Amino acid sequence: MRQFSCFPVLAAGITFVSHVHGLVSNSSINSQTRIAYAGSTGMTVSWNTFSKIDRPTVLYGESPFALTNWATSDVSVTYNTSLTYNNHVKITGLKPDTWYYYLPTSLMKNDTSAGPYKFKTSKPAGDFDPYSIAVVVDMGTMGPEGLYTSAGKGVSPNNILAPGENNTIQSLTAAVHDFEFLWHPGDLAYADYWLKEEIQGFEPNTTIEDGYKVYESILNEFYDEMTPITTSKPWMVGPGNHEANCDNGGTGGYTASICMPGQTNFTGFINHFRMPSDESGGVGNFWYSFDYGMTHFVQYDTETDLGHGLIAPDSPEGGSEDSGPFAVADAQAKWIAADLAKVDRSKTPWVVVAGHRPWYSSGSICTACQEAFESVFIQNNVDLVLSGHFHVYERNAPIKNGTIDPNELNNPSSPWYITNGAAGHYDGLDSFTYPLQPYHRYGLSTDDGIYGWSKLTFHNCTHLTHEFINSANGSVLDTATLYRDHECGRRLWPKGESN
Repeated sequence: MRQFSCFPVLAAGITFVSHVHGLVSNSSINSQTRIAYAGSTGMTVSWNTFSKIDRPTVLYGESPFALTNWATSDVSVTYNTSLTYNNHVKITGLKPDTWYYYLPTSLMKNDTSAGPYKFKTSKPAGDFDPYSIAVVVDMGTMGPEGLYTSAGKGVSPNNILAPGENNTIQSLTAAVHDFEFLWHPGDLAYADYWLKEEIQGFEPNTTIEDGYKVYESILNEFYDEMTPITTSKPWMVGPGNHEANCDNGGTGGYTASICMPGQTNFTGFINHFRMPSDESGGVGNFWYSFDYGMTHFVQYDTETDLGHGLIAPDSPEGGSEDSGPFAVADAQAKWIAADLAKVDRSKTPWVVVAGHRPWYSSGSICTACQEAFESVFIQNNVDLVLSGHFHVYERNAPIKNGTIDPNELNNPSSPWYITNGAAGHYDGLDSFTYPLQPYHRYGLSTDDGIYGWSKLTFHNCTHLTHEFINSANGSVLDTATLYRDHECGRRLWPKGESN
């Protein structure tokens, strides 16, 4: 990879390439431009094209009228059934907490009217200015190929959108200036629901041989829909079970016979994203960490590589997709322990972790995940554990080894657990298992028919607020503030404020 400076650019001098792949039938596919942090002084820019690019290049600068720097790579990759190539360029040596304008030089034809995009680099560790982030899990394609105002047979009427109701992608787009980045720990697009949608009469019929075209159509529609967010806000992703599958979606019995090469073993997920594992010693898009201001964030993998011979129930690693492992035995467990042990709490007093599957919920749980991760989170004083997979919103109390922390949110010594799998996808939300668990504090399920996302606000080094944002209208339906005595700043908020 090379970077050069002082490269004068005129808009008219930029060459855009658009060679249509033979399988493409949807001319509306855009370049799906997206960014991800590469340390506090770096950013990875990714985008898609119909043809392989020999030298993917990104022009950038601190002014939209002077993209005087450029970075290149040789990473332009695809897989057997993909309609596009994924291009990745890492820009390094940037100033922290600084706005930059950028433009890939080979955007698809229908993207050429876009001016330079812009991003802001990460706040460096030790910056105690307040900020907010957005978190979604289990968010699929919206509109006629996904979550919509109608659905197929068997889908609860509570789980479809009302006419004119905003979906979660629209809600995030409307609030894009209210958060610094979007964290998405698993289950993106739900393209593997293509067969379920057709069996239930929602999507037009196709043949098994052409199923990959429908799969790729749903996948590309989702990435297109995300572009208004992902061109300006880093999209930090993690693995979920739907990244490994080609038709999952509750159809049962079909997987082994119809999975096409390229749609199993996280292939699309591996090709489409580049997370900061190089900067943190992690592995690919599966486990990594990064600092942002006063917080150390850790993305971990509940789908594969649990270590100690553990396999999550119904996980891709243990299922018919034959997915993973992606490292030697116990590599993830050792990495998490080492990563958390070296956190400098004087600079990043908050430690927030996220993995796809929960082990504390009033429904679907992953006991193997609990065995793999809970003890190391407790030992290293993790503040908050985020998850999804169970398609509800459930805010729980802080918990340690199954026991509710007596302090609740007022300086607990246990991690706080929140599951929010209510972002929305084709067949929507799940039901709680009753009676609710004793650690349950607030929840929304299919009975409520409400989709939403999480907003985390780090006020200072001792107070962190979680809000559930109703996607339909942007209202806050649940809010709670965690107080932790990190001994590093003024206490500006009342201890343990919660609503």
